[in-house]
Amino acid sequence: MKRFLLIPLILLIGAGAFAQIRSTEVGAVDVSRIGIDAAQQRIVEVSIDRFEREGFWRSSMSTDDGYVISRLFSGTPMGVQPIPQEVGLNVANDTVLGTRVDFLRRGYMDFVVYPQRPIPIEGITKEVSVWVAGRNYNHELWLMIEDFFGRPFELFMGRLNFQGWRRMSVAIPPQADDGFRGIVQRNYHYNNNMGIKIRGFRIVVDPWQAYGNYYLYFDELRAITDLFAEENRDPDDMVDGW
Repeated sequence: MKRFLLIPLILLIGAGAFAQIRSTEVGAVDVSRIGIDAAQQRIVEVSIDRFEREGFWRSSMSTDDGYVISRLFSGTPMGVQPIPQEVGLNVANDTVLGTRVDFLRRGYMDFVVYPQRPIPIEGITKEVSVWVAGRNYNHELWLMIEDFFGRPFELFMGRLNFQGWRRMSVAIPPQADDGFRGIVQRNYHYNNNMGIKIRGFRIVVDPWQAYGNYYLYFDELRAITDLFAEENRDPDDMVDGW
């Protein structure tokens, strides 16, 4: 009788020990990475574009829906705070990008505002922001980016239903542990190239407000990014791309 009771007792003890080992391993991983992640980061705010170059930003939409044009205008949002690293550098910041849409019909439509070429961001981007004057319409603003592999993504920044200038921002989701799913900013096989690129903005029009003329203004496109990996590259390495 004692022999039969001994087997379940051994199995019960073994299961408890296994559960304890598993929980200890998971806890150890989480705790050990906290200090490493905190130490291996240098988070800074950087300027991506101030919309100072005539002709660099363009716009387009279906000619069945309307016409769109973009150009620079003098001005700047009063609420913009300078980047600390740029104080005293006398950086030009005198113009904003204006976009005008002339609607031909009501309906579901969109238009895009985009640079001549995608704009790269140094490091691992945490957040992208831009100042927008939306004229209090219920249209949606989407950020268009491409990741390390050149794959396009769009991130929702918010609705343009406000008066005057407002800073709109969106967080960049962290990449998956396997390094392939979602928005990938870094591939651990290659340390000489990382980050995302800005492909522009897509404005999804509210069909009930797609009439007449619509005006939209942009300024101060910035990013909060981690430059630790950029500043700690291995100097004793080879450059691919030949």
